[in-house]
Amino acid sequence: MREFDVRQLTEAVSAMVQDVNYRYPADVKQCLDSACEKETSRIGKATLEYLKLNAAIADEKHIPICQDTGMVVVYLYVGQDVHFTHGSVNEAIQEGVRQGYDKGYLRKSMVSEPLFERVNTKDNTPCMIYTSIIDGEQVILEITCKGAGSENMSVIEMLKPAQGIEGVKQTVLNAVKKAGPNACPPMVIGVGLGGSFDYAAYLAKKATVRSCDSAHPDPRYAALEDQLLSEINQLNIGPQGLKGDTTALKVNIETHATHIACLPCAVNISCHITRHARREF
Repeated sequence: MREFDVRQLTEAVSAMVQDVNYRYPADVKQCLDSACEKETSRIGKATLEYLKLNAAIADEKHIPICQDTGMVVVYLYVGQDVHFTHGSVNEAIQEGVRQGYDKGYLRKSMVSEPLFERVNTKDNTPCMIYTSIIDGEQVILEITCKGAGSENMSVIEMLKPAQGIEGVKQTVLNAVKKAGPNACPPMVIGVGLGGSFDYAAYLAKKATVRSCDSAHPDPRYAALEDQLLSEINQLNIGPQGLKGDTTALKVNIETHATHIACLPCAVNISCHITRHARREF
């Protein structure tokens, strides 16, 4: 049995939320650099260069890349042989968000309830926490800080199984077309297939934190990721919606078993920053 001090989670979350708001994740930056080299549209290329310049200034001056510093989503993987000490796991994570957004002078965007008063909680909590039990004694922490502009463009469709690949492709393409410039392209697009109505949405969000230099382990889905990326980039929406070859940087698909009568398809769109980080303990 491994003992794990929850204060490590507070420290890690605080550092991670600041870091991902000040600089691109390495995988996303690599995609952006590659897209800039390949972009054939003059305006599109200039726009990508401005995004890179903005990112360089943010990194140098230690200020947010974007004024919307996001709502925090945490994925916590806990080994079944881990025993947490010195307090509550959930509260330790929430405290990490509080400290990170305060120390980092990051915009606090969370409201206490969604419909009536919508009062700002003033510390960007509560964040959303998904916890999974894994084998062994390891603790893995993944976070994403999700901006509202791209989040608002996400969709879910309960397709019929007979709609198959074409139904999935149409759902994704329609979501991107509807998003247009509102999702601050070039986008990273997470697609969740299978499970239930709610689980497909979870998969889609989870897909956005998967590295942009990875591919689905099933070659059929990996090929579909490439097909979707190609077709999306033919839409000529372009960087920041100003037209060009680079509407999306990556499409990631996550899948799960589902009912014989279901084909849930969720699309979670992320902006050009796609803030995400991972730490293993």
